[in-house]
Amino acid sequence: MLRRLCAAAVLWVGVVAWASAEPPEPTIEPLLQTVDLALGEAAEVTLCNGEKVAVKLLELKESRDSVRNAVRIARVLVEIDGQKVRLASANYELPVTVGKVRVDCPITKGTTANSNRDAWGLEKDARLRLWPAGSPLLTPDTFVYPVKQRWFASATQMANEPCYVNACERPGEKRIYYHYGLDFGGAEGLVEVMAATDGLVVSARDERLPGHEDTPVSPRYDVVYVLDGRGWYYRYSHFQSIDEGIRPGVKVTKGRRLGLLGKEGGSGGWTHLHFDVFARQPSGKWGCQEAYAFVWEAYLAQYEPKLIAVARPHHAIFAGETVELDAARSWSAGGKIARYRWTFTDGATAERPKVQRTYERPGYYSEILDVTDAAGRVDYDFAIVHVLDPEHKDRMVPTIHPVYYPTFGIKPGDEVTLKVRTFATTDGQETWDFGDGSPAAASKSDGNVNQHAKDGYAVVTHHYEKPGHYLVRVERTDRHGYRAVAYVHVPVGQHGR
Repeated sequence: MLRRLCAAAVLWVGVVAWASAEPPEPTIEPLLQTVDLALGEAAEVTLCNGEKVAVKLLELKESRDSVRNAVRIARVLVEIDGQKVRLASANYELPVTVGKVRVDCPITKGTTANSNRDAWGLEKDARLRLWPAGSPLLTPDTFVYPVKQRWFASATQMANEPCYVNACERPGEKRIYYHYGLDFGGAEGLVEVMAATDGLVVSARDERLPGHEDTPVSPRYDVVYVLDGRGWYYRYSHFQSIDEGIRPGVKVTKGRRLGLLGKEGGSGGWTHLHFDVFARQPSGKWGCQEAYAFVWEAYLAQYEPKLIAVARPHHAIFAGETVELDAARSWSAGGKIARYRWTFTDGATAERPKVQRTYERPGYYSEILDVTDAAGRVDYDFAIVHVLDPEHKDRMVPTIHPVYYPTFGIKPGDEVTLKVRTFATTDGQETWDFGDGSPAAASKSDGNVNQHAKDGYAVVTHHYEKPGHYLVRVERTDRHGYRAVAYVHVPVGQHGR
């Protein structure tokens, strides 16, 4: 009954002409209700099923780092129908159930105060989104995963996470690019970008349909915008190539290929899909519709994983400082994770979801998390800790971005393509350990001297002879002895998904 009440909507139909002067009217009612609140403010929210709930913002706490004064953790205390709950804002968090609602907090005001742009349209202290308990987050069968690859196959930058992959965690910078959309790292020219929804292509490359001027649409040669039945605009950026048939005025269905992932436009030089969703917000402004929970829900529905390790977001600190690594966002379809295990760069291990670590030497660390469920299945993720030098704040500590392809269905003997780019140094070369006892390999990427260089990523290939989980390690050291280390998890054989 709940699904019929909340999801009764007509999917995208009809023909829209190129010369249409006005965007079409929405045909799908979103299942979420959004409310912006000031501290101490209360509101009554009518859910999509007609039920009413009382909501009040009681407290907001934002923790900033010593490196850039960036908000790393924002938490709110909210009262919903008299029941109190603490929520962490975005940063790989999912909605939680409280009484008769699901609720999340996509953004708080501190993250917008020293941001490099207003992407959210937030004018109060915090934003909450609410669904009926048990409701899907989006109308079923209206949204799919926008990249054709495994979950966390490479680096990501999700909502409210300061950008970092291309060495942009720089001490002293006053304006911070808190990522507001979702970045999915992947292999340039190999990973397919898919339409997440049915919709109308309103802009592709440098063209835009008339009538969409007063919207989030801003044409660029590497960008596609799609308007869906909810009236939301979806931005897909940094294509290496956009498919010929994708042009303004064309209707696409969810899952249709739009093009190939790349690093064009304002990518910073690392290969990824930048995926934004924009909607009208309570302020009346266009603002980001935080989509991490939507892509999570879509991935689970499409690929039916049994276990997902989550060690993100990344951390940025000065040498000598301590961080808490947190694996508690990890997930098991069986409802329980039997074991958490951390393996650190110095060889130490820990078997608990949260652990504090102090880093004495500058570098780019990648700490291994593996989680095991009750059936013995294992999954891996990696916690990035970018440690800056407090004595030489002008020196950039390098970062490194490895990817691999394919990410699904690898069988013993198949060729696996691995690519890597190191940022903030041209010193030395990359060293590869494929995780199977085979001889190490070497490569030399360009250090991002020209972010759009077609050969900016170094390429190696490898064949795995046996099924298994392989952790591929790649590292590079600069003239100051700062070392950047990163991993990718390559599942082979029966572990291919």
